[in-house]
Amino acid sequence: MNKTKVFAFVGPSGTGKSYRAQLVASENNIHYIIDDGLLIKENDVIAGSSAKKAPTKVETVKKAIFLDKDDRKRMKEAIKKERPESILILGTSDGMIEKIAENLGLEKPEKTIYINEVATETEMETARRIRTTEGKHVIPVPTFEIKRDFAGYILDPLQIFKYRKNDTPYMSEKSIIRPTFSYLGKFTISDTVFRQIVEYLGKKTEGIHRVSRVRVENTVGATNIYVEVYVIFGYNIVSVLRDFKQKVKKEVERLTTMNVQEVSVLAKGIHMPEREEN
Repeated sequence: MNKTKVFAFVGPSGTGKSYRAQLVASENNIHYIIDDGLLIKENDVIAGSSAKKAPTKVETVKKAIFLDKDDRKRMKEAIKKERPESILILGTSDGMIEKIAENLGLEKPEKTIYINEVATETEMETARRIRTTEGKHVIPVPTFEIKRDFAGYILDPLQIFKYRKNDTPYMSEKSIIRPTFSYLGKFTISDTVFRQIVEYLGKKTEGIHRVSRVRVENTVGATNIYVEVYVIFGYNIVSVLRDFKQKVKKEVERLTTMNVQEVSVLAKGIHMPEREEN
């Protein structure tokens, strides 16, 4: 790891570092980023867990600088395995960058980029306002990369089309989250909402007579939905249940932005339409 060139990207909290991290890395031909406890390669999370999951700001800082020996060990092993030529470390100060590099056995930064070199005061002020008023934080990877780790949080995909200095088009994919340490609190949705969505989908799904039961289980890192339905006689039960399961997962995630880990659908009974006519 001593051969890895270290670059630093420094700026106060909430000024847009994670938002611009990929662009800064690209302009300096860097393929690896360390940001809030994560090791990111291009659009993939290689190792680590986001410090934004920590319950308090103090714990967030500790996780971001790898004070925990197990986190530090895993990250060092991942860097050693990847053997990056260069790496960009994000931090709120020069001291924080040096602490991260020291804890991970990396050299001191040979170049430091400051947020005011790549963002205007207006842009930084806008970022601060969004952080303060909406509690939103950015992680510089696509949403599908972090959905499993952030089940139960509000997640929004963000795609940005920009140009580099040499006028080359650049697509940046990011995710917006609202962490537990936001003063706005953790985002939750009532089980009633999930049940109403599933019941509505049942009414709109061919082959399903009605939804008889919906149970939602929220565990650490997972949201599971269990559904019992009555299938109309004459329809292929396996096909109906499979299609309804896929529809529930897709639509619940689309309408609530919550991560649904698993949907289980059980045919509780068969509905016989001709009996109603008699």
